Amino acid sequence: PSIPAGPASKCLWMVLLLGIIRTIESVNCPKECTCQYLVVNCTGKQLSEFPSELPLDTRQLILAHNKLSYLPAVELNFLSDLIYLDCSGNTLGEDLDFTFVSIIKLVYLDLSFNNLTQVTFDTFSQLGSLVVLKLSDNPSLMEIEKDSFANNTWLRHLDVSRCSLLFIDTSTVRDLPNLRSLGLSGNPWFCNCSFMELCDWIKESGVTIPDPDNVTCYSPAFVHGFRMLEEAQEQLQLKCYIHFDDHDYLFLGLVGFCIFSAGTVLAWILGVCAHVYLEMSSTKETGLRLFNTS
Repeated sequence: PSIPAGPASKCLWMVLLLGIIRTIESVNCPKECTCQYLVVNCTGKQLSEFPSELPLDTRQLILAHNKLSYLPAVELNFLSDLIYLDCSGNTLGEDLDFTFVSIIKLVYLDLSFNNLTQVTFDTFSQLGSLVVLKLSDNPSLMEIEKDSFANNTWLRHLDVSRCSLLFIDTSTVRDLPNLRSLGLSGNPWFCNCSFMELCDWIKESGVTIPDPDNVTCYSPAFVHGFRMLEEAQEQLQLKCYIHFDDHDYLFLGLVGFCIFSAGTVLAWILGVCAHVYLEMSSTKETGLRLFNTS
């Protein structure tokens, strides 16, 4: 029978259309996950492998709290329209360079609570639209190479809290013109004199530092436990701009000793010369007196 015209028919067509969409979604949705329009949620499904048969038009993919140890670049990059990817709470630890090659529309990326070890230029270089990047709670993350975020100029929120970072080059974050929030807490920062540049930039840029009381220095010993942006900065200013290091004092002491020794030797030589001059003058006067007497 034909579908009657009018408002009722429009409603019926909508119902049929929604039914078709749900049928398509159920066919393309991985059995371990739940799918809604453009969203695939696989949270806490104990997945050890990347889910297959994902809808190619997926915009939001949530893989949080699973057992994923790697992200397959080929399968992931079929999702060229992906804008939101949450991989938090997995065991990702291998090199992620060139993993995110084709998902250039990605805006949100959460890699927190994993086992990442380093970040290089090639890790996120293709993600030119990235706005939020969460790398916090990666206890094995010890290095973020200089210029790692050189192509991520739209980045507004960067979190590297509670990792094992000792140092981060100032240019790595200074060249992010849209950065508004920078998470640094819970790292064993090595606060040497070069760290002063980062502290100065943070204050001048106005970037928000969440949980600043836990952004503390681990070493050297004279600033251990000091808050990096307050107490440690004051100590570093005294140490780096006013006081000398131990080797500087040693050098100055050596220079002083050399100057003192040279002065002593010169004074002795001048004294000897003066004495010889006086002896010669005295001998000459004596000779003249004897000559005049004779």
